[in-house]
Amino acid sequence: MAVCETCGNDYYLSFEVHTVGGVHTFDSFECAIHMLAPVCEHCGTKIVGHGAEVSGRFYCSAHCARTADAAAGYEIRDAVGAYPG
Repeated sequence: MAVCETCGNDYYLSFEVHTVGGVHTFDSFECAIHMLAPVCEHCGTKIVGHGAEVSGRFYCSAHCARTADAAAGYEIRDAVGAYPG
């Protein structure tokens, strides 16, 4: 059994998530999302789906990206598989 890093629950079905920054232990996807998911820079919601990336900033949707960066005129693209060039 292992202890969840988010809630402290000692659970026999806990699991590990391997990230670039290390290994984390959780008892549920909810706890993993709470700790690891990025936050939309416009509305503050956790980004659980693909989201959108604009000039290194992450948003939960293209709508939030357009709203936040309308004046800057940045190109908005889907964050899946996107790597800075």
